[in-house]
Amino acid sequence: MEIKVLGKELKVTEAINDYIEKKLERIDKYFENSSAEVTIRAEKNEQIAEVVVTANGETYRAEAEERDLYASIDKVIDILEGQIRKTKTKKEKMMRDGSIKELNNTSDHKNELANEILKYSYYEIKPLAPEDAMLKLQERPTHNFLPFIDIEKNKVCVIYRLKDGKNYGIVEPEN
Repeated sequence: MEIKVLGKELKVTEAINDYIEKKLERIDKYFENSSAEVTIRAEKNEQIAEVVVTANGETYRAEAEERDLYASIDKVIDILEGQIRKTKTKKEKMMRDGSIKELNNTSDHKNELANEILKYSYYEIKPLAPEDAMLKLQERPTHNFLPFIDIEKNKVCVIYRLKDGKNYGIVEPEN
């Protein structure tokens, strides 16, 4: 596997590079010829790992963020491995069934995934006032929403940015 590691606002040390290569061996076993582009970066207190794997004309992408860079790398590899296994299982099932989908997949059209969960984000849900949740969301410009427990109503809510980019909305359960 050809591996390219980029560090944004983080220095890619030899130890980090070796760890990434070791973890990507789990992905490499699924393909004969593949390449991976790994981007690691730090935002506030979070360490973010993003991996894009290209193999057999298909691209798999995952991103994970944790306080520890190594935990981010572990999580992103787990997500990618799940995506790859799911795709391989679907292809094997289609080949076994001999369905019409098999004929469509063998055509020269680029395969695009639709209606699939491609990214998992993990959030720590903390008790906050809605105003505090808004401030937390403002601290993370790349995030569009933030789940939290409303301390006044003791309910799980989600605050999100409206399309105007200036205002916010809150989703809360009816009961």
